[in-house]
Amino acid sequence: MGDTDKSAGKQILRASYVSVIGNGVLSAAKIIAGALSGSFAVISDGIDSASDVAMSVVMIVTAKIMGRKPNRKYVYGYAKAELIATKILSMLIFFAGAEMFVSAIRNLFSEQERILPGRLAIYVTVASILCKLLLSLYQTATGRKTGSSMLIANGINMRNDVVISLSVLVGLFFSFVLELPVLDSVTALLVSCFIVWSAVRIFMDSNTELMDGVKDVTVYQKIFDAIEKVDGIKNTHRVRSRSIGNKYMITLDVEADGNMTLNQAHALTIEVEQRIRESIPEVYDIVVHIEPFGTHPEEVFGVR
Repeated sequence: MGDTDKSAGKQILRASYVSVIGNGVLSAAKIIAGALSGSFAVISDGIDSASDVAMSVVMIVTAKIMGRKPNRKYVYGYAKAELIATKILSMLIFFAGAEMFVSAIRNLFSEQERILPGRLAIYVTVASILCKLLLSLYQTATGRKTGSSMLIANGINMRNDVVISLSVLVGLFFSFVLELPVLDSVTALLVSCFIVWSAVRIFMDSNTELMDGVKDVTVYQKIFDAIEKVDGIKNTHRVRSRSIGNKYMITLDVEADGNMTLNQAHALTIEVEQRIRESIPEVYDIVVHIEPFGTHPEEVFGVR
């Protein structure tokens, strides 16, 4: 593992520990405040933060796994452990939202006497919005800096938490203004639906890498543009790219003069690789297959 990868791993670990501590404190504060003030919506928000703690623990374990060196069983390393973690995170978010939905329905149709939540619920919710916003910005920024889809997903989840807490705050406000305690349960119901939708979106978004695809298809044009700068290379075809963590694994075929020596052909392939790396820094590895002009087989997969 290179120095850059080690640095990225440390940053992911640091961000995950910050997430555990921050969400742990917020979760305890909201659940206690919700119980003391009688706000089911605030308790639901606290449960959502508790699920964030579980997600951050998964992230810490995953970051440690990603730091392992490649071996005979996993010759490409452990970078795709992040994809597995993203799937797990999405499922944790989904089940937390589904549990909140069921609880909100039960509370909405409960025959127990409803009382207005205490003002403590408002104070804690305002504090939660500010803290979650800072955590979201930190997680997203670190995720983009390290190319970690896992951190970016966690940052999006925390941004959703800000929206959730804002909706809880609005629900509490109208509960006081209109003196309708039932709005607290309605807010909790809407929050749970939002959480479930977020989980589905994160789950689907991670399918691209799972299917050996790329999210940014402009990478192919960058490859073609880079190879055009290499004299002696023609007809770039069967270009394939897939993601390994935050990097690209690129395979392609090119044509060249069939009468050149092996050393000359090797020099051309090295130049092709260098040109691609100059255009696309996030490269894990490149495999170049060089063929004599006009001898390539019928293309059954790949670009061009």
